[in-house]
Amino acid sequence: MKAVLGPTNTGKTHLAIERLCAHSSGAIGFPLRLLAREVYDKVRAIKGDSSVALITGEERIEPRHARWLLCTAEAMPRDGGGLAFVALDEAQLSADPERGHVFTDRLLHARGREETMLLGSATLEPMVKALVPEAEIVNRPRFSTLRHAGSAKLSRIPPRSAVVAFSSEQVYAVAEMLRRFRGGAAVVMGALSPETRNRQVELFQSGEVDYIVATDAIGMGLNLDVTHVAFAGLSKFDGHRQRRLTPAEMAQIAGRAGRHQKDGTFGTLSGGRSEAGSRGTIEFTPEEIYAIEEHRFAPLTRLFWREAQPRYDDIDTLIGDLEAKPDAPQLAPAPEAIDLKVLKRLADEPGIADTLTSPALVRRLWDACSLPDFRQQGAETHSRFVLRLWQELQRGYLGADYAAAKIAELDNLNGDIDTLQGRIAAVRSWAYIAQRPDWLLAKEEMAGRARAVEGRLSDALHQRLTERFVNRRTSVLMKTMGKDAALLKVELTEDGRVLVEGETIGQLDGFRFVVDAQAGHADRKLLLAAAEKHLPQLLAQKAQRLAASELGELTLADGQIERDGRAIALLHPSKDATRPRLELAKELGALTPPERARLAETLALWLEAELAPLAPLRKLEEASRDPEAGSEVRALLLQLIAGAGTIKRANAGLAHVPKEKRHYLRRVGVTIGSLDIFVPALLKPAPRRLLKAIGADRRPVQQTMAAVIAIDSPGGRGLPAGYRPAGNQAIRLDLAERLFRAAHDGRGAAHGRRFRIDPALGTSMGLAEQSFAPLLREAGFRPVGARVLPEGAFGPPAPLLWEWRPPRPDGPRPERQDHARPMRHKGKGPRGGPDRGKRPPPRPAPEPSRPAEGNVFAALADLIR
Repeated sequence: MKAVLGPTNTGKTHLAIERLCAHSSGAIGFPLRLLAREVYDKVRAIKGDSSVALITGEERIEPRHARWLLCTAEAMPRDGGGLAFVALDEAQLSADPERGHVFTDRLLHARGREETMLLGSATLEPMVKALVPEAEIVNRPRFSTLRHAGSAKLSRIPPRSAVVAFSSEQVYAVAEMLRRFRGGAAVVMGALSPETRNRQVELFQSGEVDYIVATDAIGMGLNLDVTHVAFAGLSKFDGHRQRRLTPAEMAQIAGRAGRHQKDGTFGTLSGGRSEAGSRGTIEFTPEEIYAIEEHRFAPLTRLFWREAQPRYDDIDTLIGDLEAKPDAPQLAPAPEAIDLKVLKRLADEPGIADTLTSPALVRRLWDACSLPDFRQQGAETHSRFVLRLWQELQRGYLGADYAAAKIAELDNLNGDIDTLQGRIAAVRSWAYIAQRPDWLLAKEEMAGRARAVEGRLSDALHQRLTERFVNRRTSVLMKTMGKDAALLKVELTEDGRVLVEGETIGQLDGFRFVVDAQAGHADRKLLLAAAEKHLPQLLAQKAQRLAASELGELTLADGQIERDGRAIALLHPSKDATRPRLELAKELGALTPPERARLAETLALWLEAELAPLAPLRKLEEASRDPEAGSEVRALLLQLIAGAGTIKRANAGLAHVPKEKRHYLRRVGVTIGSLDIFVPALLKPAPRRLLKAIGADRRPVQQTMAAVIAIDSPGGRGLPAGYRPAGNQAIRLDLAERLFRAAHDGRGAAHGRRFRIDPALGTSMGLAEQSFAPLLREAGFRPVGARVLPEGAFGPPAPLLWEWRPPRPDGPRPERQDHARPMRHKGKGPRGGPDRGKRPPPRPAPEPSRPAEGNVFAALADLIR
């Protein structure tokens, strides 16, 4: 006998499933049909369909040889049924006023032949010790932490949040606002059928919506990927009065956040209603926050009990036994539940008591009164339904025609959300009735009909909820507003409609975007924002189509846009190299002004799309105007832009750039190499050809930007852009840097002054052996002649060794500051005696003999500053 206790997200149910499957037979009782169904599917996947049964009030799947049973607490064997393993989930519900007596009875009497397990909150521990002293208590910690996040507006709660409200009106209001601002939300309420609830949960779990709005039904039986739980209120109507939630109830709901190893947060919605009904900020008290975060709650002091085996001699005896008081001090009489209220009302009906002539009839009446009130309409309405049912049952069985007609009446898919919910609740009552073989002869047929109608109604309800509370267009746009436009599926149809992820957001009228006419006022701002994000690529698509249809094939060459080798527009330098100014050719002067303007706009959009490969250079241009970069970095970026993405390190004045600022260069895609500063993304064929074509770089272009190429002049004259000479060859800058870094790695691994450099990497790139040494010499590496073997000696040649000396510095070094600790000497005078330890006077700075390159850089930096 074990009691496994702890807060939510401790793996208690998972442990029970493992223990169930480890035994030859067993049963687990759950508080909800939904939970029983979920675990049934898991166990069935392990044990097979023929060995696992699902037993609830409304649904029974019982294979002939089933050995593992998943049940609701009411439907599980009261004494364990002789099974090897028995578990009761959420055993702390023994303190629930409505159903607590059922859980208390199973806690006291349901036992497994080999193992029994009680699962519940740690608040149950004193009751377990008192009522089941033989039980071994196992406390389990929560897998993740739960922290209070304060109060936030509905528009500020993070994605993957659950908002909990305590009335259907409040649920609808919150879901409607989320639809307007965030594209929608899934809705979960206790009144939904399990099928509808599962499909709404799937909306959230699949990521189609990022929010779920629920009643406190979310606190039990729903394992969701929720990171934050926001309370829209902290009080609820418990059937008798409006009261504040207890800390344990708050924790049960807040514990839905942060499942498994993911931490979660909880808080409240600002602008909610307090217990008094006034609008304002609802807040947890410090004591409640501490209790929820630390999982410390007042222990249960009593459990509700009711006689589970009353006598059926007559109706008065039955009522007396059901109202009897328990003997144990830890047990309290259960409040009058709805089944007992219905029984008392029927006992007062004229003629009912006279027809109860045997204990069997009294028990049959009690079974009828035990029909759950699925419609939640109160004892008075429910008693009238049970009375009509009893009038049929007291004659024997319900007629198949009568049951079929009642079920058919509910097979109506018209109506709003509340109407469909009412029909589903009513058909669940008939599904429960159809599970009683002593009430209905055509049990299987009627149960099948009831399930079919419930399925159709659930589909209709899911559709109504989705139509009302999920705006798929807004949801798609909200998800994609923060993403890169290149990652989105944006389509421009032949008729000019603009689609984002398959949803129409508007159309292009010429080159002007027009919002979809069917969009509501609340959506127009969002659609315009989405259009602004995608407009460049949309206009480029349309311009390409228009240019292809009216102008034919266009090309970029020699600083102009050409068609069939003839210039139709000239490109002039502008402030940014990646945005050249476009001027129509003089031959097009005969066009009318509107035609010229339309053609210029088309060509400008076509050109924008063609220059997309220059995005890395455009990023440098934007960074050069960023105040955060600082004047030194901006000056270096300007030189790099002027060099079309490459510049020699010796000419860059890198020494003037503070080391703490160099990370900014890496952030914008700049690599600081041993000999060159360059942008690797611009060393590809497309950007190099474009820079040449628009006139931004006059140097020759190597069409494929191969790793190593042959050159005619070893001095490097006429060298293609992006290459560094290496003897009779040239190597691309990024690959040359790889060789330099490999050489420095070999230098760092050597223990002496001389070291070896493996030429295999250069050979794999295509670099000839005679080109290897000239390249490394540029970076300060010098080969040392290998020792020659004496005459007559044999053996492998000695490996070539290398030395390294720093190449030319990055620029003029800053003057040495004489603030280092002075050397101590013996004796007197300036280095000893009484003046010992004092700072010597600074040395006069030598006057420069000629201006250095770095001074030009400093002047440029001052100018920018």
